[in-house]
Amino acid sequence: MAFLQISTVLVSRISLELVVEPWIDGLWAALTKHFTSVGGKEMSGTLTAASDASPRTDPVALELLHVESQVELLRLDDSRKKDSEVLEQSAVNKESSALAADFESSLTRSGPPLSQASLNIPALPPEYLQACLQEPLGQEESQASVTSVDPIFHVPISKAVQLTTNDAIKTTLLVELDISKTNFSYQPGDAFNVICPNSDSEVQDLVQRLQLADRLEHRVFLKIKADTKKKGAALPQHVPEGCSLRFLFTWCLEIRAVPKKAFLRALVDHTSDGAERRRLQELCSRQGAPDYNRLVRDARACVLGLLRAFPSCRPPLGLLLEHLPKLQPRPYSCASSSLFHPGKLHFIFNVVEFPSDSTAGVPRRGVCTGWLATLVESILQPNTRAPPADGEEALAPQITISPRTTNFFHLPNDPSAPVIMVGPGAGVAPFIGFLQHREKLQEQRPGGRFGAMWLFFGCRHKDRDYLFREELRHFLKCGILTHLKVSFSRDACVGEEEAPVKYVQDHIQRHSKQVARVLLHENGYIYVCGDAKNMAKDVNDALVEVISKEVGVEKLEAMRTLATLKEEKRYLQDIW
Repeated sequence: MAFLQISTVLVSRISLELVVEPWIDGLWAALTKHFTSVGGKEMSGTLTAASDASPRTDPVALELLHVESQVELLRLDDSRKKDSEVLEQSAVNKESSALAADFESSLTRSGPPLSQASLNIPALPPEYLQACLQEPLGQEESQASVTSVDPIFHVPISKAVQLTTNDAIKTTLLVELDISKTNFSYQPGDAFNVICPNSDSEVQDLVQRLQLADRLEHRVFLKIKADTKKKGAALPQHVPEGCSLRFLFTWCLEIRAVPKKAFLRALVDHTSDGAERRRLQELCSRQGAPDYNRLVRDARACVLGLLRAFPSCRPPLGLLLEHLPKLQPRPYSCASSSLFHPGKLHFIFNVVEFPSDSTAGVPRRGVCTGWLATLVESILQPNTRAPPADGEEALAPQITISPRTTNFFHLPNDPSAPVIMVGPGAGVAPFIGFLQHREKLQEQRPGGRFGAMWLFFGCRHKDRDYLFREELRHFLKCGILTHLKVSFSRDACVGEEEAPVKYVQDHIQRHSKQVARVLLHENGYIYVCGDAKNMAKDVNDALVEVISKEVGVEKLEAMRTLATLKEEKRYLQDIW
């Protein structure tokens, strides 16, 4: 089975069509040859026998069922296979699919061949922290205890608005901060950090699971173990000395961090149940890499989810402090101009939701966006909650922010230079600040020369998540925004003369001549803000196509041209 295991790992890690397609093409012949030599039977005959045998007593049949099931998934995932090929393979697999489903792996349970394999597990990382809990002194704790290289500002939230309808796929909120009583300053395109806590309920659940719920207010003191074998062991700088256990888990540690394999390996030695130990060993092993990627990394599992899944695991507090990273502040783009909104700072965000990593199945919210959404519930417009009682006003909630020192996403120094902005969804945020700033500049310099401003915006539905629609129409009507190109990826377009445009990159290609002219002949600038994984790559590819087509050069030369624009700071990205 070594051939099968190695091939499966390579496919899951590389996932490139150039590798997968020829691999699949030759897989059936190789498997037939392999199992014929091992079992003396044709594969199809063996599978038929396997369906009549007990699924829990025939190990060869189990392996064959697992192999066929996995290969069938690869065939179905290959979008370029003909329908006839898929239907043919589905017919072959129909008889065994129900049995194979019984052995589908989960976080706590594996199936063959992994469950029967010899494992190569990483070396045990040496433990080096000893945590001591002492009685509380009763002093108050402040977020200022959280170490930060930047100055921090405590500012009230003066307004919160829901920008999307209630039936939108994502909920997008705008938050206004009152910075008038601080010396916090910013330019359009800047970003800043929000210092956020972990969820109270998750902290409570975690300390309960660690059997420390009755010591939440106890002070935590750390020291290096005298007998540790870890070289260069040092106390974590993000844990204030003598902070309470509650403060530690709330403000200092990223308890939602995806556990690394070294952490899983360390948990093995604090797990008493044999089956649970074996499964943790599998997840951190070389052979279990596909399961780790799918069930831990891609599922965004966290320490609390793992401890719930493996009830006999009882790690000491010091071990968690060794492996949980610092709770990082979350960056947000400024969505306003201080010229347009003096003393105010706007930012927008999608309330992030993703599936639960536990059997409860309750979706989890993002650490910061979930906290902010809860924080502004009482002042949210339009407010769906009951109004406050007579004489009762909702108190303005406060948050802590800090500036980011690596800001570069600014308008050109020369206002006559043309600008192209690409920002679908929440990526439009900095461009609202750009447009507000440009409007005020044009009011201050009525005879000034200002370059054209293009905006390529996209969303799913025109009537659900078209962010800042009225503001953008205002900028267009006033001539601040000279070109507005909007695409709707989920709306059906009926009766239009041109084919519907679904994504921002499609609009860029549709206006390739103008885009090429701005960038290559008018010394213009292009700004891209939003999703790095898909959108930014697709926009980059579209720009390569535009330059290649309009200039008449090969794609490699077009890529060199884009690289030159980046070097000249005329192709700027603010992506995440």
